[in-house]
Amino acid sequence: MVAQIADKRRWLLVGLVFVAIVLNYVDRQILALLKPTLQAEFDWTDRNYSHMASAFQFAAALAFLGTGWFIDKVGLRRGFAIGVGVWSLAGMAHAFVTTVAGFVTSRAVLGAAESIGTPAAVKTAATYFNAKERSVVLGLGGIAPNVGAILTPLLIPLMALMWGWQSTFLIAGGLGLVWVAVWLMVRIPEQPGAADAAATKIAWGSLLRDRRQWAVILGKALTDQVWWFLLFFMPDLFHRVFGLSQGTLGLPVAFVYFMAALGGITGGFLPSLLMTRGWSVNAARKASMLIYAVLILPVPLLVHADSAWVAAAILGLGLFAHQGFSTNLFGLTTDVFPAKIVGSAIGIGAFAGNLSGMAMIEFAGWSLDTGRGYMPMMLVCAFTYLAALAAIHLILPRIVAVDEEDGEAQVLAH
Repeated sequence: MVAQIADKRRWLLVGLVFVAIVLNYVDRQILALLKPTLQAEFDWTDRNYSHMASAFQFAAALAFLGTGWFIDKVGLRRGFAIGVGVWSLAGMAHAFVTTVAGFVTSRAVLGAAESIGTPAAVKTAATYFNAKERSVVLGLGGIAPNVGAILTPLLIPLMALMWGWQSTFLIAGGLGLVWVAVWLMVRIPEQPGAADAAATKIAWGSLLRDRRQWAVILGKALTDQVWWFLLFFMPDLFHRVFGLSQGTLGLPVAFVYFMAALGGITGGFLPSLLMTRGWSVNAARKASMLIYAVLILPVPLLVHADSAWVAAAILGLGLFAHQGFSTNLFGLTTDVFPAKIVGSAIGIGAFAGNLSGMAMIEFAGWSLDTGRGYMPMMLVCAFTYLAALAAIHLILPRIVAVDEEDGEAQVLAH
C-alpha cells in the first residue's frame, strides 16, 4: 500500500510539473496577446515592445547558465518552488507598472525565473523515475509548452475583456502561487540511487572545443529565433495586418500552436520510421530536417494572404515545420552526445537560441517602426532552416550514434 501511495504521488508530481510548464507559457504569452490594448493605453512604439521582449530573452539566456546548478544546490522541492514563486510574482507585477522601464524590469525577472522550468522537469524525471519511465515523463513534459501556447490565446483575451488587463496578470500569477502551495504539500522520498541519475559535471570549455557542440549551437541559434519572434509578435501580426481585435485573434493563434504541437509529434515519428526501414541515423535525421526546412519556405506568403485564417494556415505550417525540425535537432544532440553530457550540450544550445531570439525581436521592432512591415522577418523565417541544416552538415558530414562510454571520454579528453 505504501509503495502504491508513493507511486501515485510520483505521478502527481509529474502532473504538477506539467501544470507549471503550462503556466510558464501562459505568463510569457500574456504581454504579446495584450499588446494592442497596452500599446494604445501607454503609447508604446514597436521598439519599446521589442525591448520588453528582449529583456525577457536576455535574462532567460543568462539564467540558463545557472538554473541547473541552483536546482542541484538547493534541491528540487525548494528550488522549483522558489522559481515558480518568483516568476508568478513577476507576472503579477505587470499589473502595477505603467512605464516602459517597469515592464522591461518585470519581463526580465519573469524570464530569469522561468528558465528554471526545464532543469526542474528533467531533475524530477531523474529523481523519481527509473530509466524506462523517464522517457514517458519527459515526453509528457514536452507536450506542456504546446498546451500552454494553445490555451493562452483562447483564454487571456476573453479574461482581459471581462475583467481588464490588470486582472489578467493578477489571476495568471495567482495561479502560480497556488501551484507553489500544492507543490510544497506533496512529499515523497527520493528514489534509491537517484543521485546516480545526476548529470556528470562537464566543463563548458571542453564542450565549446567540440565540433558536435557547435552543430547544436548553430542549429539552435538559427532556428530558435523564429519561435521566439512568433511567440512575441504573432498576436500583433494578426491585429496589425488583418485587423483582428483582442477578442477575436485567440482562435487563429491557438490553431497555429495546435499545428506546432502536431509538428513536434511527427518530428519524433518520422526519423524513427525511416530508421526502421533501414536508413542510417545520418540519413534519417538529415532527410527529416530537410523536409521540415522545405515546409517552412512558403511562410512569407502570409503577408499577401487575403484572410486571417489563410495566414493562420501558412503560419501553422511554418510552426509545424519548426517543431519538427527542433525535435530532430534535440534528437541529433542525443545521437552525438552520451546521456550524461547531453543536458549540458542542450543548455549551451538553449543559451545561443535565446540570444538569437533577442536579436530577431529587436530586428522586428526596428522593421515595424521604420515602416518595413513583417516581410523582412518572414524571409528570415523561411530560409534560416536550410541555413541551419547546411551548417550542421558542414560540421557533421556524418552523424554517428555515439557509444556512451567512448563519447563521454572524448569530451572529457578535450
